[in-house]
Amino acid sequence: MLSTHKHLQAILERVPENPGIYQYFDKKGTVIYVGKAKNLKRRVHSYFNKNHDDSPKTRILVSKIADIKYTVVESEMDALLLENNLIKKYKPRYNILLKDDKTYPSICVKREAFPRIFMTRKIVKDGSEYFGPYSSVPMVYTLLDLIKKLYPIRTCAHSLDKKSIENGNYQLCLYYHLKKCKAPCMGYQSEEEYDENIKQVKQILNGNLKQVEALLVEEMQEAAEKLAFEKAQECKDKLDLLENYRSKSYIANTNLSHLDVFSYDENEHSAFINYLNIANGAVV
Repeated sequence: MLSTHKHLQAILERVPENPGIYQYFDKKGTVIYVGKAKNLKRRVHSYFNKNHDDSPKTRILVSKIADIKYTVVESEMDALLLENNLIKKYKPRYNILLKDDKTYPSICVKREAFPRIFMTRKIVKDGSEYFGPYSSVPMVYTLLDLIKKLYPIRTCAHSLDKKSIENGNYQLCLYYHLKKCKAPCMGYQSEEEYDENIKQVKQILNGNLKQVEALLVEEMQEAAEKLAFEKAQECKDKLDLLENYRSKSYIANTNLSHLDVFSYDENEHSAFINYLNIANGAVV
């Protein structure tokens, strides 16, 4: 039977120079660390080619390694996603930085009167709706920025129950004067109107831009017929924003409506499944 040193050395000689993830196991077969790399060979070898005097944690980690497994993937992004899932699954002792589940962000539509919409990395089971997770933080900011430009969603944390609003518990804030909020806290916006905006926001977050665009076109035409040109222009501006956002999305096939795409690959030791969601021809 090979010694631990010789066993690890044999594995190190086989590690390829591809992107992927690696897992370190202790003598009991427990996963103690999961990492990702653009170049697996370079990254894994770096643990055994240095003294790690400046990092006691890493030095202790290396002393505990009894086995190594690795999975080759197509890209760094695939490696990031797989690493994230494995860390969540195994909660390795030495993955301190990601152990608290501060991983990929989601967008939360809070369960409350006049719901807030915000980015979060923590899922709370309180009836709120979550969209994501997203592998790109900039994409989350892009979506939230689009939503804020399209709809005057509140950002305050006030409890907007009917009694508080009627009692005048709150004051107008800067966002109202900047026309970024319609002040539901003051009773200036009905819950019905606000909830209609939230419905359209959810359509956008689900990738259903066509349905939102159709509603805006209908509103624009009705406003024009009533000679409400300011309202019609507002709808036109929103349509332009949606079109600009769509142009930045990756279009797979404009003839596709909704499609879940799975790809699968395996070898003797492992398997990998990749998932894409396509809505109205665009990868969401």
